[in-house]
Amino acid sequence: MVVNLNHVIDQVVKDKGVDRAVLVEALESAVLSAANKKYRNTRDLEAHYNNERGEVELFEFVTVVDEVQDSYKEIDLQEAREIDPEVQAGDSLGMKMEDSGNFSRIAAQTAKQVIIQKVREAEREGIFNEFKDRVGELVNGIVRRYERGDLIVDLGRAEALLPHREQVPRENYRQSDRVRAYIAEVRMSPKGPQIILSRTHPNLVIELFRTEVPEIAEGIVDIVSCSREPGSRAKIAVVSHDPDVDPVGACVGMRGARVQNVVSELRGEKIDIIPWTPDMARFACAALAPADVSRVYVDNENQAMEIIVPDDQLSLAIGKKGQNVRLAARLIGWKIDIKSESRAAEIEQEALRATEEEVDEVVSEDATAAETDSAPQDELAGPEDTEPHNA
Repeated sequence: MVVNLNHVIDQVVKDKGVDRAVLVEALESAVLSAANKKYRNTRDLEAHYNNERGEVELFEFVTVVDEVQDSYKEIDLQEAREIDPEVQAGDSLGMKMEDSGNFSRIAAQTAKQVIIQKVREAEREGIFNEFKDRVGELVNGIVRRYERGDLIVDLGRAEALLPHREQVPRENYRQSDRVRAYIAEVRMSPKGPQIILSRTHPNLVIELFRTEVPEIAEGIVDIVSCSREPGSRAKIAVVSHDPDVDPVGACVGMRGARVQNVVSELRGEKIDIIPWTPDMARFACAALAPADVSRVYVDNENQAMEIIVPDDQLSLAIGKKGQNVRLAARLIGWKIDIKSESRAAEIEQEALRATEEEVDEVVSEDATAAETDSAPQDELAGPEDTEPHNA
């Protein structure tokens, strides 16, 4: 009795979420593989799934000829016309094999690995297609285990990888801990789709603010840029497209609730929220907050700035180990050189002295040249011209 495979296919589709067409293709491939193995690849065979009967039918194709030379692949014209009266020499004739049902049972037993492989491939393809369009999103997962410093995170349908390099140094996780991360990359590998997560990416901060601040989600407020040293400090530049909405206030929230939620998710990482402006000098001054700035020299061609700050503000502007100025430079995308007022004055004095020395040197050279030019005219007067004449 032929097994109705429709019930089996429907159950696998329901349990595994695999496309029905993929399973049908796997069954056809399994039956064809079993048949070719039995006949040692001596026949031209094709397998087709009959949806109404729920079985895989096997067809043998032979070429119609006047004189048979290969009985496995050719059939006599007269014999062929008993099957199809309109067939002509040279035509390909397909005949259903009577033991197709037997091959269906063989396939269910001997080709199980082929079907399992197809199902796995389909599952992997489905996971890849689902997550490849989610790059740049935040996801929640459960920590499963550590593998050589990398964290394996369960996302539900798939497992993701949080590499050691994408982990914040002072963050530690245990099994079953919840983790929120940024999907940095999705790629297909020989072992299946790899979903790479990150806790250090600057966009993690942007996406966290997007979930906490409705004005950002609605497009009223935009985060123009973000710079970050994971686990320590971050700076974001924000701008509002509505004059009635303060971008900094929207991100901070009532009594700092919104920004505090982001800080808590980042486990205490400090965040500076800076209003963006197209005036790069003013933007740089704001980016160096809380330090005060005396004056700014802008080099638009080289996208560089020289910023002068009061002596007592220099360490604040530079920050611990240069962190503040480093983050500010990344935020605006320009090079920043900071000097104190006293150091700037010293450099100006040195430049002034150097200029005066150059001027004195030029004047001295001009005087020497003038004396040299006048010397030959004095020598033209000979002794007879310089001594008095006798009457």
